[in-house]
Amino acid sequence: MVFSEETIGEFFERQVEIQGDRECIVYPDRNLRFTYKEFDERVNILAKGLLSIGIKKGDHVGIWAKNVPDWLTFLFATAKIGVVLVTVNTAYKSHELDYILKQSDMKALAIIDGFRDVNYIETLYELIPELKKHSRGNLKSNEYPHLKNIIYIGQEKHRGMYNTNEIMLLGKHQNYDKFNRVKSSLSNEDVINMQYTSGTTGFPKGVMLTHRNILNNGYAIGKRMKFSAEDRLCIPVPLFHCFGIVLGVLAILTHGGTMVMVELFDPLLVLSAIHKEKCTAVHGVPTMFIAELNHPMFDMFDMSSLRTGIMAGSTCPIETMKEVMDKMNMTEITIVYGLTESSPGMTQSSADDTIERKANTVGVAFDDVEVKIINSKTGEELKPGETGEICCRGYNVMKGYYKMPDKTEEVIDKDGWLHSGDLAIVDDDGYYTIVGREKDMIIRGGENIYPREIEEFLFTIDGVKDAQVAGIKDEKYGELVGAFIIKEENSDLKEEDIRDYAIQKIARYKVPKHVFFVDEFPLTTSGKVQKYKLSELGLELVKKKEKEEFKI
Repeated sequence: MVFSEETIGEFFERQVEIQGDRECIVYPDRNLRFTYKEFDERVNILAKGLLSIGIKKGDHVGIWAKNVPDWLTFLFATAKIGVVLVTVNTAYKSHELDYILKQSDMKALAIIDGFRDVNYIETLYELIPELKKHSRGNLKSNEYPHLKNIIYIGQEKHRGMYNTNEIMLLGKHQNYDKFNRVKSSLSNEDVINMQYTSGTTGFPKGVMLTHRNILNNGYAIGKRMKFSAEDRLCIPVPLFHCFGIVLGVLAILTHGGTMVMVELFDPLLVLSAIHKEKCTAVHGVPTMFIAELNHPMFDMFDMSSLRTGIMAGSTCPIETMKEVMDKMNMTEITIVYGLTESSPGMTQSSADDTIERKANTVGVAFDDVEVKIINSKTGEELKPGETGEICCRGYNVMKGYYKMPDKTEEVIDKDGWLHSGDLAIVDDDGYYTIVGREKDMIIRGGENIYPREIEEFLFTIDGVKDAQVAGIKDEKYGELVGAFIIKEENSDLKEEDIRDYAIQKIARYKVPKHVFFVDEFPLTTSGKVQKYKLSELGLELVKKKEKEEFKI
């Protein structure tokens, strides 16, 4: 039996009745605080406001923003009215946004000013020139026929867009009749969240997740961490990932605790938040923990309140794990393994596991989730100690990829098993260890990068005849993106030409750090490119280049 068969809205309202005046959300850098009751009231007003501008149950509404306070308001407001929240990576640029706006059939998009070198407002005006011509709520775009509304998260006014203050004002003037009717019509099997994940076949796929998927996975994750209403979790990881929404928000809320939010990761802000709010837990990828431990002001902050947290996204060096447990007092830290397609948790270590198991394994399968390791060619289940593909089956498996039934069938078999494409082994005690990937995915500092998507992009550059992308080992990020390019005859392309063009068009973390021009690729006898050889070649060339620079 799973923990809950409620919708997220139903469950959250039950928590509001229990927790009431307990702090739900805190932004310590601006001393912004909401109790459960206060936050629920804000959620309801936004939900009614969205209904009043024509957003209906089943519509797709995107959010393209850092961890701003109203990100969470949109998360719960859309859940309460059965609207699918499409989370957009903050690092995306025009090329990627264009694809997601079209593929997701997005009806509305909520945005902030921008992120780093990307101005979101300018990007939208560039992609949708009609925004400046039509009044807000009446957008008619040839390129994006489904898109009707852009909502600016903030007080400023922009041509053709609502802002959140206006939506909230509309919501305040609506009674609860329509809102309550919509709420009562929902099922926990409805899709409520859509996150985009790339694939070896190229472009991103919209992973459809239900109330049941992510609510129960969040509860199971919090349970392994021994969360209770007394816990205060610092969340510096992005909300557009499952790491933020499920491992963060839903893991703590299902246990009635408090979210201590950091809008954008900064080691000093994280340390300050833990110290000021007496956080009992903090999440992060290994590079985040390393940045916190190595910050020159680390010793000025009190970490004694910490107990647990999650380190995920890439393999953790055992020395880093020991430092986190020792210097940050996180003796009950855990590791979670999974995919967006599995909501995302498949396995997790527990608060009481030994340090060796925490550092070297990804724990055991969740309750109510079956996990097995198979020979991917024959489908035969393997014995402990044998390497094969890790698969899972249970409440956590996604509903499918949006408008991609063929791709869904490739990863979920007829018996309901989700095939991860990752290679793992399991020991006699049921602890799983991830040993490699059948897919060619690159993990750079916790971000999943799929070579095929970048290769498709590189082909759009004049002068590129062929391109292959492979991961190159790196001490800081785990892996970096390496591009291996065969140039057209007479092309005078240089490394900086490739990088400069890519920086303008695709997310910064996907831009190749290293570009190598080659005459041919290493191939198997059947003509397939040997990516692992490209990775080895790239590492050799990087080391050679570093030696030459050192001599200079």
